[in-house]
Amino acid sequence: MSADLVKGQYVDPDAGKIPFETYARKWIDAQTFEETTREAVGLRLRLHAFPILGDRYLSEIQPSTIQSWLRTLADLAPTYRKVVFANVSTVFTAAVDDELIPKNPCKAPSVRKPRSDPRKLVPWTSKRVLAVRDALPDRYQIVVWLGAGLGLRQGEIFGLSPDDIDFDASEVHVRRQVKLFSSNRQVFGLPKGRKTRKVPLPDAVADAITAYMTAHPPVEVTRPWMTLDGKPTTVSLLLTTREKGAMNRNYFNTYLWRPALERAGVPDLRENGCHALRHFFASTALHEGETIKAVSEYLGHADPGFTLRTYTHLMEGSSERTRRAIDTAFLGEDEEGDE
Repeated sequence: MSADLVKGQYVDPDAGKIPFETYARKWIDAQTFEETTREAVGLRLRLHAFPILGDRYLSEIQPSTIQSWLRTLADLAPTYRKVVFANVSTVFTAAVDDELIPKNPCKAPSVRKPRSDPRKLVPWTSKRVLAVRDALPDRYQIVVWLGAGLGLRQGEIFGLSPDDIDFDASEVHVRRQVKLFSSNRQVFGLPKGRKTRKVPLPDAVADAITAYMTAHPPVEVTRPWMTLDGKPTTVSLLLTTREKGAMNRNYFNTYLWRPALERAGVPDLRENGCHALRHFFASTALHEGETIKAVSEYLGHADPGFTLRTYTHLMEGSSERTRRAIDTAFLGEDEEGDE
């Protein structure tokens, strides 16, 4: 105790006698998360952390406690388990910063941290993309054009306006998304990471959008901006429901996307969600020689390194490029000699 006092590292043993759940809820309330993120973090903690760790004092939770808790998460998907663990670890880091406990038990060497699923992403073929598109009702086939043709996220597809499309410059400005709260209420918000961007508009997608707007004229929809009590904002949306409202992702995924997968003969798995369209866009662009930096910008990733880690296995190997370059050089010389 004396040594810790001298080093400025002393923590009162009684300071950590706060139940994990009590402290975690205060921590969530103090964050500057977007409301949808706050809800998601709170839900993960309520479902997977509070039942085991909630009643325990912060000071009582040891690395062995964390390791035992992790065993209860064994049935969760690897990536999701990693996110839950990260949320819990962040709460303990905050408790260390608040001088309630001396160390974060999640960071102990004895704790085996969850790892991401090592499986490599397998992009859809163009045949599958077209099959799912054709299996959707005509009114909603535009989702496939925008996801696979522009690389938009689902919420960005639902929030796209004709005003965001510059047909003359052949580009689309991604400015907003439709966000859904657990209460099933919607708001307009900035794209993920609060990052707007521009995406090239291929001719085929432009033609599809033009034909779609002729058959289904855009509708003005009003929703709060960013938060449920945010400023009401009216946007002319390209895609709306039959009731002329913004598309609800829960309804779309359950009653439109999954039946379309079944009709197209595609397994109803997590990797075959609407996000598969973005993967198709990225893999196609990389196959045609687009740079990682450009693809990262088109997808709206905050870090090109993430794009590289996700899609690097889809890129042509440098050895293949080298062999082709040398073959081309020699074949070119032979052809000139023959002439």
